[in-house]
Amino acid sequence: MVAKTDTEETGKLDSFKFLIAIALLVGGIWQFYYFEEESQLYRILGLLAFVALAVAVMYTTRLGYGLWLFARDARTEVRKVIWPTRQETMQTTLLVIVMVILVGIMLWLIDMVLRWGVLILTGQGG
Repeated sequence: MVAKTDTEETGKLDSFKFLIAIALLVGGIWQFYYFEEESQLYRILGLLAFVALAVAVMYTTRLGYGLWLFARDARTEVRKVIWPTRQETMQTTLLVIVMVILVGIMLWLIDMVLRWGVLILTGQGG
C-alpha cells in the first residue's frame, strides 16, 4: 500500500514538473518577443537560458530521465556503426540508379504488352 502511494505522489510531482517545464518554455518564448527592442543576441541567450531550465526540470522527472538514457544509448549505438567509404557509397548509388532504370523499362514494356492485349480483346486495335 505504501509503494502505491509513493508512485501516486511521484506521478503527481512529475505532472507538476511537466507544467513547470512548459511554463518555462512559454516564458522563454514570451520574453523573446516581449523584448524585441533589445539586441537579438540577448533575446536568444535569454531564450536558451529558459530552455536550459526547462530541460533541467524535465530531467528530474522519470520520463525525462528515461529520454536522457535513450539519447545516450542511441549516441553509443551510432558510434558503433561502420560507415561506408565514399567509393562504396558511390558504387551503391550507381547500382540503385541502374536498377531503377531497368525496372522502369521492364514495367514500361509490360504496360505496352498489356495495353496491346486489351486493345486486341476489345477490338480497338489492329
